[in-house]
Amino acid sequence: MSVTTSQQINTYYNLFKEVEVTFNKQVINVLGLLPKQVSLKCGGESYPCIIYSTSMVGANVIANLEPGVFKILREAKSAVSLRYSFKISYKPYPISFYVSSKITGHSPYGDPGDKEKSNLNFISLTYTKKPPDNLIEMLGELLEANANAQKRKDVRIIITPRSMKALALDSRETTVEIESVPRKCIIRDICFSGAKVLLVGVAKFLLNKPAVIYMSFDDQHNKVKLPGKIIRFEDVEGRKDITALAIQFEEANLPIAYKMYINKYLRTHRLSLEKGQL
Repeated sequence: MSVTTSQQINTYYNLFKEVEVTFNKQVINVLGLLPKQVSLKCGGESYPCIIYSTSMVGANVIANLEPGVFKILREAKSAVSLRYSFKISYKPYPISFYVSSKITGHSPYGDPGDKEKSNLNFISLTYTKKPPDNLIEMLGELLEANANAQKRKDVRIIITPRSMKALALDSRETTVEIESVPRKCIIRDICFSGAKVLLVGVAKFLLNKPAVIYMSFDDQHNKVKLPGKIIRFEDVEGRKDITALAIQFEEANLPIAYKMYINKYLRTHRLSLEKGQL
């Protein structure tokens, strides 16, 4: 677990405060959001809602609100609180907090002809106060990882016992599927854009073939699937039976979780990075 300083929190806020994060399934899993514990609170009542997207200054949610609820909202001058709840891997219990907000827009979201969905509304919220550090930290780490996946995409990390521990990578030994055929391999180095692996066999027939490599992090609690293709092969000095394969990942399908593991390592080893000692 890394310690995020107040200075880093402020940096995240200043850099990314208006950048929206869409809460798709992958983002929900990576951040540990507990959807069933998310709600809007107004006038002492809570209304379950779904977070569609959020930034550090506002959010868009979907909620099933009957017409009478809008009278309550008008009486409250559109002031509400948005309740977040997350399960953090290194904490024994979920963390929950409210963010003071104001409804700045809403529109029907459901089908008026469908009784179960006729009261669905898409609601835009603007935060009236700076959100808690927990939210800024989680969104900031995700957005920083996405940004650095472009800016530092080719910075390679040599896999050693020390770097494995820092990355929370379970093992150098893994499986790579080449044209859907699984092969055992050893990871030699990784970066945002690709990986180099060692495997037994002749490599010249594998060039430009599709490949999928699997990596397990955090004692296999987080197994990521990294699709790509083989772009290069090299001989291994002194071993005619082993080949080094360079795999270029598919940028559009790079898992967020993988980006965040790489980014955390690069952030916490910045001094080594500057000296070229990764």
